[in-house]
Amino acid sequence: MELELKRGGRTARVATHGGELVSYRDENGLEYIWTGDPAYWPGRNPLLFPIVGGLKDGKVHIEGKEVSMNRHGFARTSEFSVVGQGKDWAELELRESGDTLALYPYPFQLTVRQQLTDTGFVTSVTVTNTGDKPMPFCLGAHTGFRCPLEEGEAFTDYEVRFAQKETCPTLVPDANGVDRGRTRPCLEDADVLPLDYKYFDEMDTLIFEGLKSRQVELHSKKTGKGVRVRFHDFPLLALWSMPGKAAPYLCIEPWHGMSAVAGEGPELADKAYCITLAPGESRTLSYQVDTL
Repeated sequence: MELELKRGGRTARVATHGGELVSYRDENGLEYIWTGDPAYWPGRNPLLFPIVGGLKDGKVHIEGKEVSMNRHGFARTSEFSVVGQGKDWAELELRESGDTLALYPYPFQLTVRQQLTDTGFVTSVTVTNTGDKPMPFCLGAHTGFRCPLEEGEAFTDYEVRFAQKETCPTLVPDANGVDRGRTRPCLEDADVLPLDYKYFDEMDTLIFEGLKSRQVELHSKKTGKGVRVRFHDFPLLALWSMPGKAAPYLCIEPWHGMSAVAGEGPELADKAYCITLAPGESRTLSYQVDTL
């Protein structure tokens, strides 16, 4: 099921499958969210929980027991319940089930609020530990933006602008995860990254750890259109487009967690940037998207 949101001529659609915002159009009807064309990538804007990225050999230990979990976790393929809706907002909720407990043995409440603003939208995710044991989790966004946005433009007409000048290499993932000793130069005293498919063909995902910038812009050099993504609650930022496809989208992904890191312990709680909630505790992470 999809819910429609409206505000000041802007519209959005929110799917109960995955709890994700799957469409955002401005006052002129221009669509910003990737359409999910399976020829390139069938996703659109998935929520990553309770892991971000992949596990080493697809497995992790939780309280000493080895479990398997697909890349990016199970929230993105789960059906959420609608717990509240207004004209320009919707709240959806996912709770534990027999299926989730087999993978992730914790009672939880995952509440996603999708809210339109005058210039875009805000996605806020609240994770609550409803059980009686400490609960580790990772959380991430994976928002796909159409790139290019307009007819007659190319992917290479766009650039990613950082709020501050950065000197930050990208981590280079492989089939075994991430090794912090394996990086590639990317940002060298620069606040602009011109888009080129070569980055994704060579490295799959650009993962930035230690950025000073807390916002980035996907910006068309031809039209000036694009989006600004603010990610103050997230320590990592990833950029991704399907390798080898010359795909017409870019994913901008704030992360609180990432794929298996060389040298990390076997437990989920050992993963980089994992959050652990005490019984009854909640944590809210938000990111904001504004159109340019």
